[in-house]
Amino acid sequence: MSAGPEDEADATRITKLSGLENELRQRKQQVHAYLVVLAGSNVGEMHRVEGPEIVIGRATSATLRLHDDGISRRHCRILQLGARVVIEDLQSANGTLVNGDLVHHHELKDGDKIRLGANTLLKFAYQDKLDERFQQQMYDAALRDGLTRVYNKKFFLDRLETEFAYAKRHQTMLSLVMFDVDHFKKVNDSYGHLAGDAVLVRLAGITQGMVRTEDVLARYGGEEFAVICRGIPLLNGGILGERLRGAVEQSTFEFQERRLPVTISVGVAALPEAPASTPQELIAHADGALYEAKRTGRNRVCISGL
Repeated sequence: MSAGPEDEADATRITKLSGLENELRQRKQQVHAYLVVLAGSNVGEMHRVEGPEIVIGRATSATLRLHDDGISRRHCRILQLGARVVIEDLQSANGTLVNGDLVHHHELKDGDKIRLGANTLLKFAYQDKLDERFQQQMYDAALRDGLTRVYNKKFFLDRLETEFAYAKRHQTMLSLVMFDVDHFKKVNDSYGHLAGDAVLVRLAGITQGMVRTEDVLARYGGEEFAVICRGIPLLNGGILGERLRGAVEQSTFEFQERRLPVTISVGVAALPEAPASTPQELIAHADGALYEAKRTGRNRVCISGL
């Protein structure tokens, strides 16, 4: 007995439902737990919750390292217990809050907000790869310079304010290295603005490869860049500036098969040496040293106060 139209329709519906179930099952398997930093010095970062334990704190051994005020060396930990994800406070000085409530041991739900210390706010969320890519694109658009892909000025100023307050409170060292391209206008006038853009992209790439993961490299404006170096004393900031200057001088900059002459001038200032009571004053000291490097011949490093 041959199948009728109704039987064929039922078979089609069953096939579609089976396909939908498989798709939903696959999607569920692709969903992972993440911690998204909503506020604090690491704002915008996404950290996938992997492994049985993630320790959050200031210690070098912490899985997720955060340096904001009020965060203990081992502040809390995230535990994966089968299908459950639990946050546990590790006897931190200022406690761990979930959705505004102080907790010791708490099962996390999608969308929970976790506050650590004075400035850090994390969001716990379940996301798939598409969500992760979208979140990363939003993060990059908000915090990265469109041309060079290093951090932008807004992120730099926000991060410097956090690092400055931390260094002042804990009496630790903080160096600021600022540099720009010598005779950049001449490069633009002689070779065109696309050549100038190529120089900035190449310069950012060289610098990115020479700074530490915890340092913050940003495009401060035009052809000027800045590096925030936590825990680095003034003279070591000067050493970094000289390494950058030398690397740029020895690097090849080309555009449309034409070699471009590129050097940089560098200014360095640091806490506690600089008499700065605000982040803007520290910037002024580093910028003043940069101006002195340009005034005295360019392609050199000047250190504020020396």
